Amino acid sequence: MKMNAAVLWNVHGDWSVEEVDLDPPQEGEVLVSFEATGLCHSDHHPRTGDFPAPFPFIGGHEGAGIVQEVGPGVRGLKPGDHVVASFLPACGKCRWCASGHQNLCDLGAMLLSGTQLDGTYRRHIGAQDISVSLLLGTFAEYGVVSDASLVKIDDDIPLSRACLIGCGVTTGWGSAVNTANVRPGDTVVVIGCGGVGSGALQGARLAGAERIIAVDIVADKRDKVTQFGATHFATSMAEATALVADLTKGVMADSAILTVGLVKGPMIGEALELVRKGGAVVLTGIAAFADDTPTIPMALFTLFQKRLLGSLYGEANPRADIPRLLDLYRSGQLLLDETVTSEYKLHDINEAYDDMLAGRNFRGVVIHDH
Repeated sequence: MKMNAAVLWNVHGDWSVEEVDLDPPQEGEVLVSFEATGLCHSDHHPRTGDFPAPFPFIGGHEGAGIVQEVGPGVRGLKPGDHVVASFLPACGKCRWCASGHQNLCDLGAMLLSGTQLDGTYRRHIGAQDISVSLLLGTFAEYGVVSDASLVKIDDDIPLSRACLIGCGVTTGWGSAVNTANVRPGDTVVVIGCGGVGSGALQGARLAGAERIIAVDIVADKRDKVTQFGATHFATSMAEATALVADLTKGVMADSAILTVGLVKGPMIGEALELVRKGGAVVLTGIAAFADDTPTIPMALFTLFQKRLLGSLYGEANPRADIPRLLDLYRSGQLLLDETVTSEYKLHDINEAYDDMLAGRNFRGVVIHDH
């Protein structure tokens, strides 16, 4: 079949909406009509060269849609089912899945390959094979995706909001609830208040944090972060450090969650200054692959017993956590509608990323035409 998709051909290029040929699903694969996809900063990193990518590739990894066809060997999904695409697959069989760490599934080794799990391609422009972002490629009207990357959801959840659970919201929420292990009465700092940061704010709120300090250079986000759960707001790390010291009488925060669009080395030391003895800094945002320059006060790191924790997908188990988070959305406890600042069509994708980079959006969502 033929479909439209946003393709990135090279570093520093723009997204180009192209007509792409899509092959039918093979063993263990599913044909999905993507109804909506979130615009995540991670898909911008290949454009800047901060993140390796198998050019040319179809971007997008926050998708939700409807199953159209299932290939041989697929169990548990059928045409008509509504699904969220999880940017990390979960096979359910490897050591990590079996021990409750689906975010570390061994199938994740294929994330940056650009291919299907079997190493082949399903998308082509003429004789040119086209890769996909993170086994998904949701900047497209349709996708052939492994069933390991799809989670069935209830039909009453709007797909234009469910797509956000496939990466950003779950990553932020889990960074607070799972990795930082936020407890009732905690003081939490969330640094960077975009799609992932808004999820972290809500995770901290739902976990019972008493003080939640949001830090973002865009002052206009103050009202929005308050809606998500922030009790205080700062526009710089220096302001945040002084604020936390005042609020806690010098004890400092229990945890700080770093969710900026691009992490840079000096930010690590700044975040460590925000947390108390035994406190944790959660590194959720992505740094450039070539950046190996974190600044850590090593002696104080040891003497104050501070912790630096990496968090992939918020340590979530997508098959359990995606339905759970959507139940929280249904009950009004997890805010998704409020995070979406603008909706776009696929042909507007470059404008959408301009809006994101300029800080005009918390979340942008592409609604596909079919």
